[in-house]
Amino acid sequence: MFYQVVPVRGVGSGTIIDSRGYILTNNHVIRGARKISVTLWNGEVFEGEVIGSCLLHDIALVKVDRDRLPAAELGDSDKLRVGQRVYAIGNPFGLAGGPTVTSGVISALNRTIEAEEGLLLENLVQTDAAINPGNSGGPLVDVNGKVVAINTAIVPFAQGIGFAIPINIAKKCSEEIIGGKGPSKPWIGIIGLSLTEGVARQYNLPPVEGVLVTRVIEGGPAYRAGIEAGDIILRLDGVRIRSIEDLLREIHKKKIGDKVRLDALKRGGEWSVDVILSEML
Repeated sequence: MFYQVVPVRGVGSGTIIDSRGYILTNNHVIRGARKISVTLWNGEVFEGEVIGSCLLHDIALVKVDRDRLPAAELGDSDKLRVGQRVYAIGNPFGLAGGPTVTSGVISALNRTIEAEEGLLLENLVQTDAAINPGNSGGPLVDVNGKVVAINTAIVPFAQGIGFAIPINIAKKCSEEIIGGKGPSKPWIGIIGLSLTEGVARQYNLPPVEGVLVTRVIEGGPAYRAGIEAGDIILRLDGVRIRSIEDLLREIHKKKIGDKVRLDALKRGGEWSVDVILSEML
């Protein structure tokens, strides 16, 4: 299943995963921040340092200069089942008075969503526990209080649809960051839609399979190559592209700095261009 969602940047929650002061949160919460302030459950305030990010999974690791913090107990997200009771903990809307808790169930597993700037988040947990702006980065816990996922996104104008990153994925990201591996993936710099029959009718486009480019990120690889909103991507290095998932999965097989050949429809005619993939800006 594929959704387009809106992450909320600027205020968020976090999950202490290590007593040495390591805190998991979402990358979209801290991205572009000049200063990070971390308020603990007891009201103590610390300056936070971003240790690293895993853009592919919207995970960031922040550290505060404080030892012997009580760390959350992590569960096993591979054992999650649809219908299982869960609780979302966070600081919605940045309200004073401490964290809040909402309850719900696991609605679905292995969801795929398109987040900001063409980032495809896969293998997500869907829940009907209320996840509001400010909850991003907070834990989704099971009935035993173990963290099974990290809350990440909501579908705007919809009730009961929230998404969270499985804790096994988030844990692996944090271990790679602490270990200095610094995971990063190639990026093309577009936002697009899978060109279904319904989308083609809506935009009065030819009934072809591909990815309709709806936005090009200024300064990104696609922008530099001359790709424009309205172009329809058909192939990448000769591989047929039938959906946004196809496109991003092919890109993630490449390395930063690789040159790829895109075949596209531009203003009704077929057009080919080389694009050099980069890190996300």
